[in-house]
Amino acid sequence: MTAAGATAWQGRGNGLLDRAIRYAVAAAGEVRPELLSHPTPCRGWDLAMLLEHANESLNALREGFGTGRLGLIPDAPAGEFAADLAREFRDRASWLLDVWTSTGHQRRVIDIAGRPLEASVMEAAGALELAVHGWDISQACGRFRPVPGGLAADLLAIAPLVVPEAGRHPLFAAPARAAPGASASDKLAAFLGRSLRAPGTQPR
Repeated sequence: MTAAGATAWQGRGNGLLDRAIRYAVAAAGEVRPELLSHPTPCRGWDLAMLLEHANESLNALREGFGTGRLGLIPDAPAGEFAADLAREFRDRASWLLDVWTSTGHQRRVIDIAGRPLEASVMEAAGALELAVHGWDISQACGRFRPVPGGLAADLLAIAPLVVPEAGRHPLFAAPARAAPGASASDKLAAFLGRSLRAPGTQPR
């Protein structure tokens, strides 16, 4: 994200990361062991693979906000190989929220492998990833929990700054088409290349 982009999103950034964390944690609360083999909207990933990836992302965000730096390979905390991936997700999300809401972290510059990044920009990217993966988790569980309207609208406004067209591949597929009158949640999912249907079901 450019400096101009960072300035543009700050008006919508109030509480962005903690709102995304709370939504994603609620979605992860729907995970049951028998669902871990279910496909997700992330092509080629089942729910267990998605949770493993999301846990790694939470760890990286916590390291960055907690220490002010982030290496190319984030440190792995105790519990890295926990058997309960959903519980691990909820625990790491709680740790991240504790770090992020502690005094001063919102104003820090994060050193990422020797390159400085404003913590507010990292917050935007982290919030977007956690919210969309919360949506993915809910879809895989068959619950279809939408991203809350206000959060989805705020993320939709900054998404083109965080995920520019030239830098989408291979992390994100091309944008999908949202139906006329689609909710902010569905528009956000479509922008990030998600199909607006649950795996194995008919379109809503």
